[in-house]
Amino acid sequence: MTDPIADYLTRLRNALMAKHKIVEIPASNLKKDITKILFEKGYILNYKFEDNAVQGNIKIALKYHPETRQPAIKSLRRVSRPGLRQYKGKDELPRVLNGLGIAILSTSQGVMSDKEARKKSIGGEVLCYVY
Repeated sequence: MTDPIADYLTRLRNALMAKHKIVEIPASNLKKDITKILFEKGYILNYKFEDNAVQGNIKIALKYHPETRQPAIKSLRRVSRPGLRQYKGKDELPRVLNGLGIAILSTSQGVMSDKEARKKSIGGEVLCYVY
């Protein structure tokens, strides 16, 4: 697999479109960090890391509106790809939907949202947009 982050986002997107309650994704440290950010920002209901012999899995409980059954995540978009990396400095950090969504960045101080990176005044690689 050449782009595991794109695979992660696609599995989430497909599970949301199919109205699944839980999705299982092969784990990596970067995917675990992205999952933690999605949980902290309220885009997913819960998550659980399962360590198997080799790689392990991430079980994610997806979040929907209780009455309309609309998913909490409207869009997941991969920004930086293996063929075209997107790096932004501290002054160029993107604002997703004027601050209603989040951009997830990989920085020298770890994976964080765009708001945290602005607060710490650091830039990095823009991994994806979520809203």
